[in-house]
Amino acid sequence: MSELRIDGDRLWRTLMDLAKIGATPKGGLCRLALTDLDRQGRDLFVSWCEAAGCTVTVDEVGNIFARRPGRNPDRPAVCMGSHLDTQPTGGRFDGIYGVLAGLEVIRSLNDQGIETDAPIDLIVWTNEEGARFSPPMLGSGAAMGVFTLDHVLDIRDSDGLRLGDELARIGYKGTVPVTGHVMGAYFEAHIEQGPVLEAEGFEIGVVTGAQGQRWYEATVTGRESHAGPTPMRLRRDALAGAAVMMEAVEAIALEVGGDACSTIGRVQVHPDSRNVIPGRVWFTTDLRNPDSDALARMDAMLRERLAAIAEKRGLTLELTDFWAFPTTPFAPELVDRVRESAQRRGLTHRDIVSGAGHDAVYVARKVPTTMIFIPCEGGLSHNEAENIRPDHAASGCAVLADAVLATAG
Repeated sequence: MSELRIDGDRLWRTLMDLAKIGATPKGGLCRLALTDLDRQGRDLFVSWCEAAGCTVTVDEVGNIFARRPGRNPDRPAVCMGSHLDTQPTGGRFDGIYGVLAGLEVIRSLNDQGIETDAPIDLIVWTNEEGARFSPPMLGSGAAMGVFTLDHVLDIRDSDGLRLGDELARIGYKGTVPVTGHVMGAYFEAHIEQGPVLEAEGFEIGVVTGAQGQRWYEATVTGRESHAGPTPMRLRRDALAGAAVMMEAVEAIALEVGGDACSTIGRVQVHPDSRNVIPGRVWFTTDLRNPDSDALARMDAMLRERLAAIAEKRGLTLELTDFWAFPTTPFAPELVDRVRESAQRRGLTHRDIVSGAGHDAVYVARKVPTTMIFIPCEGGLSHNEAENIRPDHAASGCAVLADAVLATAG
């Protein structure tokens, strides 16, 4: 299996060619889902797949499937994939590496005349990032039945533009039923998006699963009034209260310890005036933990502590659940194939749990799934300075190829 030769130089050139679409002055990417730039990136990807002899189809939410046929068309496809959309100030590799590593696997199989028993599919999932249309992972979520088609198509961005309309506008509203794609296994290569592999000197992360996540939206309501004449003792300051709540959010993760994480990502203040005591504050909270029981404990702590702060300060709190997924273990037999491939290739590797959400998390609900991580500089991602080494890119691609070949036969 380790005899398959990956062209690392070609993979790197392909990564750099796609990085020209939506390039930012600081060396990153801004290619939001279903924009004109996303269309250009999709078009280039499709052209590469067709040149590699793949048949390309698109489903009802714009997920792209490029198929390399196998000897037995009745076998469920062995799939690779990730996403091409980015954050507003994103990097060149988040998601994109997984797609183009998959393309390099197909190109290398073609170069060496290797035929597989099962078909091999390369997938681009729509709106993984959730930067424009929220929540994230909408394409894979719809394909796995987590979201209904109508719900996804009707989601709107901050400008009020509807996802379904934008899909049609860029020419990627396909006709293949969104839940109709049969998958036998799924592999997703990705940059780690964290510092562990680089800090510990490992070339490959063997991903055993993904930690659970819970997202919330909190609205804190007080009373807006004049900043000068209103004594401190008589104020119902929504922002001051929200600030204490935000400290409590951070404290929850620190108290639980281990790999627990808590983040406040967005804050909106009303009326947003220098000399008016804020009457309403809206903010988001993101809790994560690889241990399901610990995540449930964090959820209970959040609800109890934020409610207590609101009551003490005479404020009203509305805390709503926005999005969540549980701790997700990956398929042990596929994890083993990734580990064995790294061993055969002589690559340093360690088991690791994904701290981020990926399309693989939703796919794993219905399909045997695993992921392959490679290091990224300083653990930096969702940032224009995101970077990886070309040799790490090639190594991860080679491990991906071995695991896919072992599964496709």
